[in-house]
Amino acid sequence: MNLRKKILALSAFFIVLAASFFIDTMLYPPKGVPILEYHMVNDTEEDAYTVPSEEFAQQIHYLKEQGYTTISLLDFIKAKKGKETLPDKPIILTFDDGYVDNYTDLLPLLEKENMKATVFIITNMIGTDGYLNWTQLRDMQNKNIEIGSHTANHLPVTTLDSKQKHDELNLSKLLLEWNGIKTVFFFSYPNGAYDDETEQILKDGQYLGAVTGDAGLNTFATNPYLLQRVNIPRPRLGLIEFKVRLLKAEIFTRLGISQHV
Repeated sequence: MNLRKKILALSAFFIVLAASFFIDTMLYPPKGVPILEYHMVNDTEEDAYTVPSEEFAQQIHYLKEQGYTTISLLDFIKAKKGKETLPDKPIILTFDDGYVDNYTDLLPLLEKENMKATVFIITNMIGTDGYLNWTQLRDMQNKNIEIGSHTANHLPVTTLDSKQKHDELNLSKLLLEWNGIKTVFFFSYPNGAYDDETEQILKDGQYLGAVTGDAGLNTFATNPYLLQRVNIPRPRLGLIEFKVRLLKAEIFTRLGISQHV
């Protein structure tokens, strides 16, 4: 067999292998809970972090059509500890930073579909222009919205010394709880940056878990302080892109890839 035939045969082999893998993933998706990572939902901003209201409505409608049921991070951890049973296809919706549109635009869409979500708050931004205020936060938690910490100042924890890390994680938690927010059990790493020291500070501070920016699904074997998420930016290809991003998390999980970003 000459070189050209060998190359063609090898190429055909990898095409068949990739097709088989894709079909296997579609027919037999890996087990795990997807956690979706959003920021803003509105019709005024046009940046990469904003999903238009209509497109978000289409996304959550699609999830319901596919049989998904939204749960909170606390539901997931309770089930991990054997204290709760999860629905057949659980999914977690998370929103970073605490923008005011999470109340004005997002909340009505979630209520319409009777869905839960988790919002991670930069506590020193509360009440400032464009961000949620305390009244809105307290109202949201009474409407199936779980409130978590996103530090006090949105500083990547890997750039901080030990004292600064303690302050950013623990003071943000205390401030939320002192102002009427239920016990804050979960944390979102700013910029997805994390390290071993921060994980230990979270454990010592009575946090039960934390979410990263790494792609993949989550099982009860996943480190609860390194939960993976599916990033959902402003879509360029509509619902097709949303479906592809969900599939990407399944593929990364099947391949055992951890994508730290």
